[in-house]
Amino acid sequence: MSTQKTWKKILIIPIIAIGVAIFIFLVKTREQPQKIPYVEPTVSVRVIEVPMVNVIPRALAYGNIQPETVWEAVAEVRGKIVEKHKQLKQGALLKSGTLLLRIDPTDYQLAIAQSQANMQSIQAKLEESKIKGKNTRLSLRIEEQVLNVARQELNRLRKLLKRKVVSTDSADKQERTVLTQKQKVQSLKNIINLLPAERKILAAQLAVAKTQLKGAKLDLKRTKIILPFDARIAQVNVEKSQFTQQGKVLVVADSIDIAEVSAQIAMQKMRHLLQPTTEEVDLGNLPKVFGISAIVRLIDGDFKSKWEGRFVRASDALDLQTRMMGIVIAVDNSYRQASPGVRPPLLKNMFVEVELRGKARPNRLIIPRSVLHDKQVYVVNQESRLEKRDLDIDFFQTNFIAIKKGLKKGEQVIVSDLIPAIEGMLIKPVIDQMMTNALLNEAQGLSQLK
Repeated sequence: MSTQKTWKKILIIPIIAIGVAIFIFLVKTREQPQKIPYVEPTVSVRVIEVPMVNVIPRALAYGNIQPETVWEAVAEVRGKIVEKHKQLKQGALLKSGTLLLRIDPTDYQLAIAQSQANMQSIQAKLEESKIKGKNTRLSLRIEEQVLNVARQELNRLRKLLKRKVVSTDSADKQERTVLTQKQKVQSLKNIINLLPAERKILAAQLAVAKTQLKGAKLDLKRTKIILPFDARIAQVNVEKSQFTQQGKVLVVADSIDIAEVSAQIAMQKMRHLLQPTTEEVDLGNLPKVFGISAIVRLIDGDFKSKWEGRFVRASDALDLQTRMMGIVIAVDNSYRQASPGVRPPLLKNMFVEVELRGKARPNRLIIPRSVLHDKQVYVVNQESRLEKRDLDIDFFQTNFIAIKKGLKKGEQVIVSDLIPAIEGMLIKPVIDQMMTNALLNEAQGLSQLK
């Protein structure tokens, strides 16, 4: 056993010697390490060059379609419905001037006949009064002549009485004749004096009769319910042969020439749409002063359609719950613009999107809203290093910002989400042309807001 152990130890020694020799050889023959110079790391980022464009302020609002005019056909007279238009049903489209309903006119035709008869009677009395006045004046002249003759006879008898040629009774009898004739003359004068008052009464009665005739004719006209404009029927509350009372709403119709959108918009967004001005505001023409145009869109899944709209007015107060401002946008002739399968008419209560556009603001520097970091942006300076820049913001748009101060046209703004963003770090900028195009399209109103 001891001999085997001895041989094992003897064999290990050459192996160790060979290993040492190889190590020494490798150490002597190895190459010396090369010194590599330090290279600062460069971060590749996406950038855009700050553009200067004419910005069209835009904002989105949402609301429901309502007709500009809602017409209620109220029964102004009572009676039985004797005629009804065959298409008078809810949802029907009817033209202006269409006879919708007719109320039984018999009572009102009789009232016209009675008023006409009254007028003829009064006019006959007026003619009679004129003839009576003429005849009375003729009679008055005759009686006055008779009175003059009687007075002359009385004077003659009084002279004869003084000479005692006639008796006292004869003179007294003639005097009574004179007094009687005076009474006749006075009576005729009284009749003539009363004629103007009598004619005034008859004239007043004639005026009343004419008014009654006019009212009767108006009531007869009111028996016809005629549509005043092109409209869509919203309600029908009566049928043929039914009796209607005065004041009942028979038909409700919505105008189709103009549709209005009652929309809500935040005050801040509305304020950015308005161009500041130092000129006196014309309160009678606010839409023109504000210079706001509108596009009304119907979006239902993949289906989209749009109409040109116009700003009409703003509401008189803010909504107490939402603190939003109400505005009204009008769309003209949506029914005439309708195309089956392509563009429907604007129906009542349809929910639509409204894009409002203000007057263009020239020469504005703009950047995407997403690059803003607490009123700062990351800029690639002339040494290709990151620089944090404070901004003075003009106004916010949906996806971009207009800048007053802090940037110059053509400067490169980092749009990548850079973490960490260390000021002075070396940057390799790559122009993001797609984002630049999207920014320009939105600022100039060439793309749809979202």
